[in-house]
Amino acid sequence: MTGSDAAVPRIDTSRPHPARVYDWWLGGKDNYPVDEELARKILAVDGTVVRGARANRRFMQRATRAVAEAGVRQFLDIGTGIPTEPNLHQVAQRVAPESRVVYADNDPIVLRHAQALLRGSAEGRTDYVHADAREPDTILRLAAESLDFSRPVALSLVALTHYLGDAVDGDDVHGLLKRYVDALAPGSYLILSQVTPDLNPAAIEKAAGLFRRNGTPFHPRALAEFSRFFEGLELLGPGVIPVTGWRPEPEDVVAQAEGIVPVYAGVARKP
Repeated sequence: MTGSDAAVPRIDTSRPHPARVYDWWLGGKDNYPVDEELARKILAVDGTVVRGARANRRFMQRATRAVAEAGVRQFLDIGTGIPTEPNLHQVAQRVAPESRVVYADNDPIVLRHAQALLRGSAEGRTDYVHADAREPDTILRLAAESLDFSRPVALSLVALTHYLGDAVDGDDVHGLLKRYVDALAPGSYLILSQVTPDLNPAAIEKAAGLFRRNGTPFHPRALAEFSRFFEGLELLGPGVIPVTGWRPEPEDVVAQAEGIVPVYAGVARKP
């Protein structure tokens, strides 16, 4: 497990963590009362969040299968969502058991669970990097212990970019994504989803306010802003689209009838 030699950081239960809030929406058990409190408050102002969390996980599975079926055998998943299952390595290695997967996350809960949860196929490899998404040099360096960046890699950031700001002297999220994509070989893929204000503006504004008041930056993005992440890449059909509509399977078609999910998704190939 890459980067696992350091002691497990202390878990701060005095303030909510977005991954643990997300875990509560998904019905997981790796969250604390402070996370549940915020999750319930957001659910009260935005009734789409639970189905949005579920839709994101299903999108990750569909996108991973699509890329694996296209021949990619290496995956870098940043902001992984472990311990919520199924995880990306399980999906990829069902298609191709020899797939190599590296997860990167900065949540101590993920680090605590990683050794027990990251049991991949005998033919493949599954590793974990404990680092922040804002540290591309660290993540890429440690991931290179398991992945060959001279060959195609699928880079997955599902439901992560809305926690990163745009300011050049801050997170510079578009510049950050470019640094990751520039490190990928031709034939690599980018898998993204992101909360948008376009489809439910009033509720998203209230949810964003709750996140921010609890110490979590939150940046919903309109279609044009989200589409910028894919500049220079070749979008797979059907392009950038609300998450439940990206190559939906029967379960997703049923979920669409429950109502909107204010999340965009897309998958693109590096030419």
